[in-house]
Amino acid sequence: MNDNYRPDFGYADFAPHFTAEFFNAEEWASVFNASGARYVVLTSKHHEGYALWPSAYSWNWNSMDVGPKRDLVGELADAVRNATPHIHFGLYHSLYEWFNPLFQRDASNFYQTDDFVQRKVMPELYDLVARYVPEIIWSDGDWDAPAVYWHSKEFLAWLFNDTPLNETVVVNDRWGTGVICNHGTFYTCTDRYSPGVLQPHKWENAMTLDRKSWGYRREAATSDYLTIHELLTELARTISCGGNLLVNIGPTSSGRLPPIMEERLLQLGTWLHINGDAVYGTQPWVYQNDTITPGIWYTTKDDTVFAIVLEWPEEEILVMNSVTASGGSRVRMLGYQGGTLEFSMAEYGMEVAFPLMSKVESQWVWVLELEGVEPTPF
Repeated sequence: MNDNYRPDFGYADFAPHFTAEFFNAEEWASVFNASGARYVVLTSKHHEGYALWPSAYSWNWNSMDVGPKRDLVGELADAVRNATPHIHFGLYHSLYEWFNPLFQRDASNFYQTDDFVQRKVMPELYDLVARYVPEIIWSDGDWDAPAVYWHSKEFLAWLFNDTPLNETVVVNDRWGTGVICNHGTFYTCTDRYSPGVLQPHKWENAMTLDRKSWGYRREAATSDYLTIHELLTELARTISCGGNLLVNIGPTSSGRLPPIMEERLLQLGTWLHINGDAVYGTQPWVYQNDTITPGIWYTTKDDTVFAIVLEWPEEEILVMNSVTASGGSRVRMLGYQGGTLEFSMAEYGMEVAFPLMSKVESQWVWVLELEGVEPTPF
């Protein structure tokens, strides 16, 4: 800011520069669909309080009054539902606001007053639900104050009991101090949460393509972004332990998806088009990853086990200690049309002969479909 803006340039002065003139909700929905996404969560309002819809409770600090002069939430909600009805539409919403004087006054009163919640937070949440009927509500900004201050129980009771969404809506776990990782349809626990072991409750890994930011950085270098291999590694590690992956991207002020981020999403979709059987509708297996060979993560569906292999094995022979084969076992590779793969049974586990890489559709990370196998009894 000191290097690039005049001395008296304040945060609110950014609003007119947020124009979103190139924002096309249908294009965004098309990219999300091509990425293989099954749900989308748009930031309706972040910690600075600027609303991406015409909120009556955020006068002159919303996308209709200043900046784009458009209802960005409504446009994307309509595009996702009309063009990609199989994708669930959700909304992120920050409870607190850095600059709101009502919040600052409640905080100075140690949250013994709740004017900010009564006059701003709850009316906006009710408005979002009524206008856009989100199937996911992703709450944030809860860490300073308890749930009783935020009126979280009252809102959630209304949401799950008195709205048409009561059979379908899901919420996360950020509704007040002590709630995170303890209550919610799914847990987020921390940003970039990736425990690497099976969790007893449904959870989500909310992570970013930009290693350093949740938004768009003009000065970002190519090396600041995850490679497609790193992204697929996060996906494999997450779903094998019972989680969902929420991939954050930061658009520009003109409303465009940065090309490198769009490329990652399209690469992810290409991989899922080939290997989606190992992801969609699967469950964690007995073992989440292999005991001897690093970079193998397992999922299962019905009687099939999927081994997600992050690195092509040396000499085209993969050793899996966690899987025991029998004479009736069968091994295929997704994206390979040459039939079943040869394998041999070892004292502990099995060895699989990989085909020529040039014969496999997938460019990064490979999936073995295993039938008639059992977990190795260690």
